[in-house]
Amino acid sequence: MRKLIRRSVPAALLVALLTGCSSDSGPDPDPGSDRKGGEGADAAASPAEDTSKPAEKGGTIGAAGSPCVLPVTFTLAAKWTAEAVDIDAADAALAELARQGPVEMACEIDAKPAGSIGYLRVWTADTGGSTPREVLEAFVTADRTAGDAEYQDTKAGSLPAAEVGYVTTSELLDESKKERALAVTTPKGVALIHLGGLDSGEHDAMLPAFELAKKTLRAN
Repeated sequence: MRKLIRRSVPAALLVALLTGCSSDSGPDPDPGSDRKGGEGADAAASPAEDTSKPAEKGGTIGAAGSPCVLPVTFTLAAKWTAEAVDIDAADAALAELARQGPVEMACEIDAKPAGSIGYLRVWTADTGGSTPREVLEAFVTADRTAGDAEYQDTKAGSLPAAEVGYVTTSELLDESKKERALAVTTPKGVALIHLGGLDSGEHDAMLPAFELAKKTLRAN
C-alpha cells in the first residue's frame, strides 16, 4: 500500500507540486455548455475521437482481495500494476494533494512496467446524491491548472457515466498536456478514474488502458 508520507511521495504528486496543481476551487463551469475554453480545447480531444488499438487485458482491480478495494471493478491493461493509496492524515500538505474536489485518491495504477510514464488513478467518495457529471465538473474545477474541458455523458460498462477531456498547463514549465477522466456513481459511492501522463504523447499511448477500464467497469 502506497502511503502519502514525506519519505515516500508518489512521483506524480511531486510533479503536481512543481506544476502548481491545487485543490482550490476556480470559477464554476458553465452548466449550459459541454465545451469550455477556446482554440486550445482541440488538444484535449473529445472522448468519441479516440480510436487507438485496444489494450491487451491484464488482471482486474476493485474487488475484495485485489490490491485496491473500490466501489467498482474493472480490467487492467497487461503489465500495469496497482497499489492502494494510504493517506497519512498527519501530513496535511501531502494529504491535501490526495484530495481534489469531492474525491480522494484511493488507487494508483502504474504504466511503467508496460513501457509508459503515467498512471491511471482511481478517486473515490462516499458522498451520494451527485450525478457523474456533477462529480466530474467539481473534480476538474478544483484543479486551477485545468482548462479547455470538453464533457460528454456516456456509459462505463452498463453504468451511466460522464467523461471529460481537458488540458492542464504548468506555469513553471510553460507546457500543456492532455488529461482524461471518467466518473460514475454506485450504491457504494463515487468512483472517478483519471488518466494523466508525463506529456500528451504518453497520455495518448495510455488511452487504450483507460478505454479498457471504461468498457469493463461494473459496480461492486
